[in-house]
Parts: sequence; structure tokens; C-alpha cells
Amino acid sequence: MNKLILVILDGLGYAQSRRLLGNIEGWVANGDARVWKMRAVLPTTSGPCYASIHTGVEPQNHGVLTNDHLHRVEFEDIFSGCRSAGLGTAAVAHSYFSTYFQRTPYDLVRDMEVDDESMPIQHARFYSMQGESSGNLAVPSDYDLFAQTTMLAERFAPHYILSHISSTDSVGHHYGQQSYEMDKNTYIVDGALATFLPRWRENGYDVIVTADHGQSDRGHHGGSALEMREVPLYYFGSAQGAEPDVELDQLQIAPTVLSRLGAPVPESMRAKSFLN
Repeated sequence: MNKLILVILDGLGYAQSRRLLGNIEGWVANGDARVWKMRAVLPTTSGPCYASIHTGVEPQNHGVLTNDHLHRVEFEDIFSGCRSAGLGTAAVAHSYFSTYFQRTPYDLVRDMEVDDESMPIQHARFYSMQGESSGNLAVPSDYDLFAQTTMLAERFAPHYILSHISSTDSVGHHYGQQSYEMDKNTYIVDGALATFLPRWRENGYDVIVTADHGQSDRGHHGGSALEMREVPLYYFGSAQGAEPDVELDQLQIAPTVLSRLGAPVPESMRAKSFLN
């Protein structure tokens, strides 16, 4: 049975990823990973992209059109698809994912840490970033989040794990994409991935590393500019994939993950898998 970890580096667009993720690019260069350019949905806003990545449905249909649209998404998603197929699920992610795919409203005490076999996301460690400001970005350590991902993988061996970090988005917003702070933060993220990704692979997981959206030089996103829509998709695994010059669609992620895990793909996910 295949297992897969999906890593979302929030706000880290295609050009920035190819420029700054030295370890990931090193694995591409030696053939251990493959990379494609992917087109994000519109609007290029976190909440709508999170929902589309997991449902394979456009924001205009699933109804999450802004970050203020906080409701349980009605379409089938990766987590529900895995559970229907008897597969285990886990997530280390922003609380929006709990709201969209677990239960709503999000409760800081009840929902921050979940180990419940009856839930769509059976094992979860969520963070809220409440209180974020220019003086306090309120983001957890990337190393801590990837360590939690590893802990869930090794403690429960779920078939699907979402690992989502927000530092790349927050630093870009507050300092800009072309800042020293952004360069340094991405260097740290790359190092954290280099620390834990080989261990995930040793534990039998395919790994996909992507982003929800990119950002402008001013740290803005939401629109249709290529710097906001173009994101990377790196794949570590044995499946055959699309040709390197093919531009992927973000709506392909959900059916690809379910197909790779051997779970049925719902009719609502109309995009095609990019992995055989």
C-alpha cells in the first residue's frame, strides 16, 4: 500500500523555489526528485487554494473565495476519500484545514491536537497564528512542524499526511519576496526539509512538495499575475509522471494523491492525475 506526504510551502512561488531551495534542487539535479511548474487556481489566496488543492474543485464552486469564508467544504476531499477507502490520515497544518475538512467552528482547545480514529483527519496538530502582527509573525518553527509530521508518520503510519508551513508566506508579506529575511527564511525551510525528508522516504512515503500560491515583490497575492499563480511541484517517488515541460494544474493534486494511494477518485475531481 502506497503512502504519501504532501508538503505545502505557503506563498513560495515557482521562481523563488527554483532559486532558493538548494537541497530540493540538488535532489532534482541528481534524479532523486522531479519538478514541474503548476498553475494555481484563482483567486490566489490561501483559503481558496487550500480548499481546491484538497477537493480538486475551483473556488467558484466550492465556495471558499476569501480567507474569511470559514466553513466546512461540502465537496469530497483527499481526507474523506482516504477514510472512505479505509486509509489513515493525518495533518500538521494551519487551523483553516481543520475548518474546511474536519469540523467547524475551529476550537483552540478541542481541535489543536486530535487523535480520533472516527474523524476525517484522524491525527492532527493544528496551529492558528492568532495574534499575528508586524511585531509577532506568530508562526511555529518549520523544524518543529516537520518533526511533528515525522512523529505522526512513525507513531501512527497514516497513508496520507498533510504538512503545511506558513513562515514562507508570513515573511514574504512582512518583508517582501526580494528581502534578506525571505532569503534567510527559505534557506531555513530548505534545511528543515533536508533534515526530515530523507527520513520520510525511509519510512516508505512518496513526498510531494508544492505551494498554494506565489507572491509579488511587495508580498501581495490574490490576483492573476504569473508570480502569484506559478508554483512548483516537486515529486519524490517511483511513479511515472508527466513530461518535464508540461504545466500542471493545481486541481490535479487531489486526484493524483488519491490515485497514488489506491483510493477511488470522486466524480467531482475532474482533473487528471499527473502520476501513473
